Amino acid sequence: MIKTLSDFYYQQLSNSKKDAFTQKENGKWTSLSTEEFIKKAKQFSSGLIQLGIQKGDKVAVISNNRTEWHLIDLAVQQIGVINAPLYPNITEADYEYILNDSGSKVVFISDEEILGKILNIKDKVPSLEHIYTFDQIEGHKNYNELLIEEINEEVIESSRAAINEEDIATLIYTSGTTGNPKGVMLTHQNLVSNVLGSEDRLPVGADDQRALSFLPLCHVFERMIDYLYIYKSVSIYYAESIDAIGENLKEVKPHIFGTVPRLLEKVYDKIVAKGNDLTGVKKGLFFWALDLGLKYDPIVSGGTIYNLKLKIANKLIFSKWREALGGNIIALASGGAALQPRLARVFTAAGIPVLEGYGLTETSPVISVNSLLPGGTMIGTVGKPLSNVDVKIAEDGEILVKGPSVMKGYYNQPELTKEVIDEDGYFRTGDIGVLVDDKYLKITDRKKEIFKTSGGKYIAPQVMENKFKESLFIEQVMVIGEGEKMPAAFIQPDFSFLKGWCERKSIAFTSNEEIVKDEVVVARFQKEMDRLNLKFSNFEQIKRFELVNHTWTIDNGELTPTLKLKRKNILAKNQELYKKIFG
Repeated sequence: MIKTLSDFYYQQLSNSKKDAFTQKENGKWTSLSTEEFIKKAKQFSSGLIQLGIQKGDKVAVISNNRTEWHLIDLAVQQIGVINAPLYPNITEADYEYILNDSGSKVVFISDEEILGKILNIKDKVPSLEHIYTFDQIEGHKNYNELLIEEINEEVIESSRAAINEEDIATLIYTSGTTGNPKGVMLTHQNLVSNVLGSEDRLPVGADDQRALSFLPLCHVFERMIDYLYIYKSVSIYYAESIDAIGENLKEVKPHIFGTVPRLLEKVYDKIVAKGNDLTGVKKGLFFWALDLGLKYDPIVSGGTIYNLKLKIANKLIFSKWREALGGNIIALASGGAALQPRLARVFTAAGIPVLEGYGLTETSPVISVNSLLPGGTMIGTVGKPLSNVDVKIAEDGEILVKGPSVMKGYYNQPELTKEVIDEDGYFRTGDIGVLVDDKYLKITDRKKEIFKTSGGKYIAPQVMENKFKESLFIEQVMVIGEGEKMPAAFIQPDFSFLKGWCERKSIAFTSNEEIVKDEVVVARFQKEMDRLNLKFSNFEQIKRFELVNHTWTIDNGELTPTLKLKRKNILAKNQELYKKIFG
C-alpha cells in the first residue's frame, strides 16, 4: 500500500532494476541498482540524523537533474524531513528569500557556480547551518561525508512508520511571474494521490522501459513523473544537459520522457528547416508527409486512403524522426504551457504520441491529461480530468479543482491560501476553460492575463501568442494593449532562423540590433502576422508590432524558470517600443 513518497522507492524492490538511476560520469553512463540506491539513501539518512536533522526540518536542494537529487529525496522523506528544492538558475535575491522563508537548515548544491551564489548570501540566512556539494570542490564539504557506513535501521524504520499522509513532504516555491515566490506546501497524500491518479494515463510499466529525464526536478511536473517511473519500475536516465539531449536520446533510446511545448516547437522547426534544405522528389515527399501529419485526428478517422498514405509516410519520412529520438518512443508527456495543436497532430501521426496535460504546482500537479486509452485524446484539449479530481467551471469561466492532490496551502501565507481555496475546498486555478463534450478540458486563457481594449473588447493573449509562434520566424511573442484602442505585440524573432533566411535573401546580418530595423525583414514579419491574423476576429488582430533586438531569457528576467513570459518585466523593459506603437 503506497501512503508516503518513500513507499514508491521501496515498492521498486519487488521489481528491482539494475539501472534504476543512471547518469553520465567521466563520459560513461553509470548506474545504481534499486538495492544499491536504497542502501545509499539509508546511509544518507543516517548521516542527516547524526547531523541533528529532525522531523519537520527543511533541507534545500539546488541542483541539475542527477541521481544524487533522488538520493536526498528518499533520505529526507523517510525520516520526515521536508525537501525544499530550488531552481539552479534563479537570482541570489530569490535564493535569499526562499531559504529564509523556508527556514532551511541544510542546502545541497550541485556545482561551484551555485555555491558561489549561496556563499554570497549565506550570512543573510540565519537558519542555514550546513552547505554540502555534489561535485568535489576543494575547501568545501561534500555530500559523501554524510554517507554513514553503519546504517541506523531502527531509527529510519520507526521514522518511516511515524510519517502521516497529511505531513508536509515538500515545499515547492512557484517561479511566479510577479512578486516573491510562494511556498506551496504539498503533503505525502497530495503527491501520492496524483501519481496513482495519473498511473493509467502514461503507458509505463512494461519490462525494461527507460525514461530520459531533463526537465528540472525542482519543478513538480518532472518530479511527479519521476515518482511514477519509480513506482512502475521504469529506469531513469538523466540527460547531461539541455544541449546534449539529442545525443543522449540516441545513446539511451528511451521509451518515454516529459517535455515542454517550447522544446517540441524547436524540434519541429529544425525538422521543417531540414525539409526546406531538401530538393526535388525528396523535398516533395517530405512536405507531402508533413501535410498528412498536420491533418491527423485521433478521434475522427481519415478514411482508408488517408490511413494508407499515412502508413507510407511513416515508412519513408516519419521513421527518421523516431530514429532521432532513439527509435523506442511510445509517448511524450507535455506540460508547463499550452501545446500548439499542430504539434500534437504531426508528432502523433508520426508515431510519437504527445500527451498534453494540465496542472499547477498547487495541484501536485496534474489535473487532466490526454492518454492512449480508447477515446483518451482530443487534440486541442488537455484531456480528461483524473478520476480522483473534481473539476468544475465557475460562472466567469474559471477552472475550479477539488481533490486529494490540492495543496495544503501556501507556507507562512494563510490569508493568501484563503483567497485561492474556497470554503468548499475548491482551488481557484486562475485559468479560464471549458469542458468539451463534458469530458475534455480545454484551457482558453489565464484569467489575470485577459485584458480589455478601450473599445471594450476582451483579448485573450495566450491563445493568440500560441498561434503566432507557429511561424518559423517567431520564437516568442507578447500581446499587449490593455486600455488601448487595439491589441499589438512585442515579437522576439527566432534569430537563428532569421539569420539563415537573411543569408538566402542576400541580406547582411550584422547584429540583432540592426537586423530588426531592416525594412525587408520587418516587411517579412508583417507578412507572417497578416497570414496568422486571419485566424482571429477583426478586433483581436494585431495591427501593430515591434521586433525586440535580443533573446528573452531567464537570466534577463523576461522568462520564468519554466519559460513563461514575465509580462510586467517585459513591458517595463520595452517602454520605448510601447510608445512607438501607441504613442
